[in-house]
Amino acid sequence: MKQVGIKNPKADLAAYGIHNYATAYWNLNVPQLVEHTISMDEGVLADNGALAIMTGEYTGRSPKDKFIVKDELTENSVNWGDINIPFDPIRFQDIYEKMTAYLQGKNLFIRDGFACADEKYKLSLRVIAEKPWSAMFAYNMFLRPSAEEMLTIEPEWTIICAPGFYAVPEMDGTRKHNFAIINFSRKTVLIGGTGYTGEIKKGIFTILNYVLPHQKGVLSMHCSANIGTEGDTAIFFGLSGTGKTTLSADPNRGLIGDDEHGWSDEGIFNFEGGCYAKCVDLTKEKEPQIWDAVKFGSILENIGFHEGTRTVDYTDVRITENTRVSYPINYIDNALPISKGGVPKNIFFLTADAFGILPPISKLTKAQAMYYFISGYTAKVAGTEMGVTEPQGTFSACFGAAFLPLHPAKYAEMLGELITKNEVNVWLVNTGWTGGAFGTGSRIKLAYTRAIITEALVGNLDSVEFENLAVFNLAMPKSCPGVPSEILNPRNTWADKGAYDAKASDLAAKFVTNFEKYRAQSNAEILSAAPKATVSL
Repeated sequence: MKQVGIKNPKADLAAYGIHNYATAYWNLNVPQLVEHTISMDEGVLADNGALAIMTGEYTGRSPKDKFIVKDELTENSVNWGDINIPFDPIRFQDIYEKMTAYLQGKNLFIRDGFACADEKYKLSLRVIAEKPWSAMFAYNMFLRPSAEEMLTIEPEWTIICAPGFYAVPEMDGTRKHNFAIINFSRKTVLIGGTGYTGEIKKGIFTILNYVLPHQKGVLSMHCSANIGTEGDTAIFFGLSGTGKTTLSADPNRGLIGDDEHGWSDEGIFNFEGGCYAKCVDLTKEKEPQIWDAVKFGSILENIGFHEGTRTVDYTDVRITENTRVSYPINYIDNALPISKGGVPKNIFFLTADAFGILPPISKLTKAQAMYYFISGYTAKVAGTEMGVTEPQGTFSACFGAAFLPLHPAKYAEMLGELITKNEVNVWLVNTGWTGGAFGTGSRIKLAYTRAIITEALVGNLDSVEFENLAVFNLAMPKSCPGVPSEILNPRNTWADKGAYDAKASDLAAKFVTNFEKYRAQSNAEILSAAPKATVSL
């Protein structure tokens, strides 16, 4: 057994039950990890310098194959169900022993790091990976220790990532051969049978979504955040495809982070040290900051090249529409050196409403903010998935249901308390369709959305006249600099007003039906903000 790289002299893989490995590569730098990836035929360099890899069978997360060990610590605190699937502690130990046995004789790549930019809540972690690009992903995405810190770090949490290890469902208690299992008592995550790097990232996010609200009194959030020149912080919630990363990467504002944050009494702090952006149809014109971040040190996942070249074809979705790029946050020119900001002044809930019903922007009351936060609405458009032939409403609690160990109402109530305490403006922004649903209407121009958000940030919407959107009871501005007034009320953009009214009632019913599963644990204030729809339950 051989050990290479920088590590705490006390660190020993034997402590994890890992013996007889070939070589343990500790905290290698990016060029070294790139070299190992290429020499193992695990990736190639694109002509922009980024490392291009394939994650194999899985090109996205597999939520139905994520488990949490159910024991004395978690039994009465985790919100068990389809999202948080219980796993037996004895079976966890069995899989753990099988995985460590599988790693015998292999080269292993270890990366130490931190999560949480706020020193009060910093969590130390260690990723033990079968693939060098998994360790490089951890380097990109987590906060990077200094050389001195690597000599003393004693990680609190460990992730063992072995894409080549397959579970046997009938023996191991998994659903399929792939799995991601979190054990809060042992502070260990096991990932097997999948090379999708997002499982590493979201494993730590799930952990923080339990530890921070449940044990530290800090709200954890699936959001991006930035800060203006006057020190005003803004946060952006939104599901995939709504523009969360794009809209927070504003060249006129400092980037705090693009995906995961905590909100303490002192303000906002990033969980991560990098960004993990979707890159389907990426262009320099539309997203210049992300485009420029794709260079040596970045990892491109499951992309295609233009034939006969190493030039990335961002329109190529033959492998997956979920093409991704990870890079250190400092690859964004205006990223803050320390990923922290003050208490937010504005919150934006982003939704790509493919039905064309919601306004480009509306201002929410505290009750509405909690209601729409729990709802976490957007819509899939036809053609994005097999079998999707018309727009479909999608709801993900708190804009990240797959990562919430606690009941969504817990996070919503914490958000409501923070909104009241800090007098925060909350906006619902539709980045989707206007003038009709997908196929009839058109997508709201990105330039209009950027203008709307800019005007909200500088306070120009505080003094304009508002009107009410029926059914949803949303307050919409009648004017906004840089945006045609006629699009601000979505009903006005439809040629057939009766068709709009019918579709609005239908969408409102979808909200009410979806929220029924949260009703029992939601307070009266939250329930009062529901759209006015008649639903047969």
